[in-house]
Amino acid sequence: MTPSKPRRERFQYSNEMVIDKPFNWSLMARLFQYIKPYTTRLLPLAILAVLVSTAARLFAPLMISLAIDHALVNKDGQLLTIFVSVIAAMYILNWLANTLRIRWTQQLGQSVIYDLRQHLFQHIQRLSHRFFDQRSAGSILVRITNDINSLQELLTNGIVNVIMDILLLVGIIVMLTVLSPNLTAAILVVLPLMFLISVKLRRLIRRSWQNVRMKQSIINSHLNESIQGMRVTQSFTQEKENMSFFTRLNQDNFDAWNDASKKSAVFRPFVEMTGAIGTAILIVYGSYLVRVDALTVGALVGFAIYIGNFWEPISRLGQVYNQLLMAMASTERIFEFLDEKPSVPEKNDAQSLGQIQGRVELDGVVFSYDGKRRALDGIELTFQPGQKVALVGHTGSGKTSIVNLICRFYDPTAGSVRIDGHDLRDLKLDDLRSQVSIVLQETFIFSGTIMENIRFGRPAATDEEVKAAAEAVGANAFIQRLPKGYDTEVEERGNILSTGERQLLSFARTLLADPRIIILDEATASIDTETELKIQEAMKTLLAGRTAILIAHRLSTIRDADNIVVLENGRIIEQGDHHQLMERRGEYHNLVTAQFRVLDVG
Repeated sequence: MTPSKPRRERFQYSNEMVIDKPFNWSLMARLFQYIKPYTTRLLPLAILAVLVSTAARLFAPLMISLAIDHALVNKDGQLLTIFVSVIAAMYILNWLANTLRIRWTQQLGQSVIYDLRQHLFQHIQRLSHRFFDQRSAGSILVRITNDINSLQELLTNGIVNVIMDILLLVGIIVMLTVLSPNLTAAILVVLPLMFLISVKLRRLIRRSWQNVRMKQSIINSHLNESIQGMRVTQSFTQEKENMSFFTRLNQDNFDAWNDASKKSAVFRPFVEMTGAIGTAILIVYGSYLVRVDALTVGALVGFAIYIGNFWEPISRLGQVYNQLLMAMASTERIFEFLDEKPSVPEKNDAQSLGQIQGRVELDGVVFSYDGKRRALDGIELTFQPGQKVALVGHTGSGKTSIVNLICRFYDPTAGSVRIDGHDLRDLKLDDLRSQVSIVLQETFIFSGTIMENIRFGRPAATDEEVKAAAEAVGANAFIQRLPKGYDTEVEERGNILSTGERQLLSFARTLLADPRIIILDEATASIDTETELKIQEAMKTLLAGRTAILIAHRLSTIRDADNIVVLENGRIIEQGDHHQLMERRGEYHNLVTAQFRVLDVG
């Protein structure tokens, strides 16, 4: 027998690929659009601080040069005092301007990060189910957290620092040229060499940081999967295998970081080496110019200070360049999500639905999740207002697919789904979903209080309405037994509650929303028989006047349905009420008989 592949090879993330593209300046320009709201307030203040700081740093060495040549050489104490006072004032002004620049750039960067993260989260909220089907939760989380966080240094310091360093470099070159054009040309001859080598490094560094982002995304995906599936892992005693697998992922991430860091670290030593060559030229050639009286001692000292200041912004620009490469890798991934369009789009002229009666029609509906195998094949089905309809059939028969289309989580491949005669594709999504509520077998309880979880169905509901909904589904009794009643914190995913209690909260949440159409997708599967009987009694009143669509494998719960639709391989093979279907002795009869036979044996 051929052994199965190790998990390391099977565990793939098809959407987490290193993007090998040229540096995309248009993409960075798009990122910088998020700065536009602050161009009239924070950005001008930061740039003003940069201009003041740069001016002070440029003129201070010139003052030192003049002080040496005119005050020290002539032993003029009064003039020296004036120069020292002016130089001190410039350094104090530089300190003050830098303090304000840091404060304003931090505010600017954090505001942009806030807006970008908010925009990305809001966009993801509106994407269709198909988007989430194709991506792990971890790969989505890493976009909102790690990728946006990686832009923080660039947006808080990098952008304004680039302006400051470019101004400083231009100003220094001007000052150097004023002091000695020949010495300036001799020192700056090394710059073209540095530029050529940095261009060669660019592609390698950018690709390395893209790889880091990919590895981090994979780790987040695995962590999310591991934590969600911890009970399964422990029940099958797979902790060691899980730890071993995580170790391999962690090592991959570690190696990727090391590789990117090594390549990024090459740039700064290269700048320092270039600076050392420039300093050597300054000492040798500058000393010669002083000996031949082509340069004063004060000018040489000023030149040395300017050269020391010259390599510092170049080194910082190299760091900003690395930040830019990291940001490029993250920006590509962020905008990949922001460019994602809903597979269930809302038309620009979508109609408002208004209050509906609850008539649902599926007319010649064909549907496929992957474009190959049909989940539904030619469905013709009508749900009358106030009717209680049950969908039954084996797993994969198409029950949940019908529900997904009615909620418009997906659009049919062919045919149409209509509510009160309106094609769902012509309606506003919020209007539609505000009148269609669904209770799933695996209910989701949010962190927070009992009251907040029930009110999620209708945020504007009063406390009395929340309690009335809980009372109607039989949840009030267990809520009152909790330490703080409705104010009890349920912890993450409702950990303090039993499966049945979580399901009851889900019922209360759905009923509070007061929908015209209620869908129960195996909603009572996790509830004990006694609790289920209580819910069934409450639902008789609460479902009055509403269209109810039930999916249930426990066929005893749908005996009183007005219409039972039996599905097989995406087709309707029979429908009718319980008695009609039992008399036909078809597939429904076989399902009921088989289920009760199993219960009798048990």
